[in-house]
Amino acid sequence: MRRLAFFLAALAVLLSSGCASRPAEGNLPPPRESLYVPDPPLEERANEPRKGESEELPVEPLPLELPEGAEEFVRAADYIPGLLVELRYATENNFTGQVIYGFSDAYLRWGTVEKLACVQSLLAEEGLGLKIWDAFRPPSAQFRLWEICPDSRYVADPTKGFSSHSRGNTVDLTLVDGEGNELEMPTGFDDFSAKADRDYSDVSPQAAENALRLEAAMTAGGFQPYSGEWWHFSDKDRYDVEEDFQPPEDETGGDSHG
Repeated sequence: MRRLAFFLAALAVLLSSGCASRPAEGNLPPPRESLYVPDPPLEERANEPRKGESEELPVEPLPLELPEGAEEFVRAADYIPGLLVELRYATENNFTGQVIYGFSDAYLRWGTVEKLACVQSLLAEEGLGLKIWDAFRPPSAQFRLWEICPDSRYVADPTKGFSSHSRGNTVDLTLVDGEGNELEMPTGFDDFSAKADRDYSDVSPQAAENALRLEAAMTAGGFQPYSGEWWHFSDKDRYDVEEDFQPPEDETGGDSHG
């Protein structure tokens, strides 16, 4: 864990000085607990401090051209140099095996993107970066998920509550190296096993170190980790569920409902 300790120390120094200088149902595995629960209060998802986890540190705004307000939706890649985006629900490469929405660009609230840009710039100091698997998820996509898998163990019933992704302040992501290769993590995306949670005692030392490195950077940047999924983080600044905004569909993507 020496590398992780060095990273945490460097992260604290960098953040204390700010970032202003850098711009099919039968195939489902046994349930662990619902991955798509309605957005709970942040305090219910707070984790107990653990060895190797950094404390939240102040993050100064980046000197980017500001949209009109923090609530505005923006394309994350436009403001985060080097960010990789692979939206799994824009493809069949997800636990449903079906396309859920027809856009492949990650959109988030401007305030959330500003924080994520700072995290990305800090990770770049270590030769690392972020890859987003899911960002803003329109309520229509939640209904689509429920249509495919009407099982509350896996998907939140949209008639009772939406995922925090529908607020535009939540991301599912992982770490990549300087070549864009994903680092070893406890599990793959949307894994339903116990290994997906933040108790890293049941995974390899390298996977635990990488997950802790991601968690430390995101937490210090102002994001709240969800205890049940190592890849899931929500901006501590909360926004309402967005029912009107819809990311532009890919030209060749067509209607995601097919």
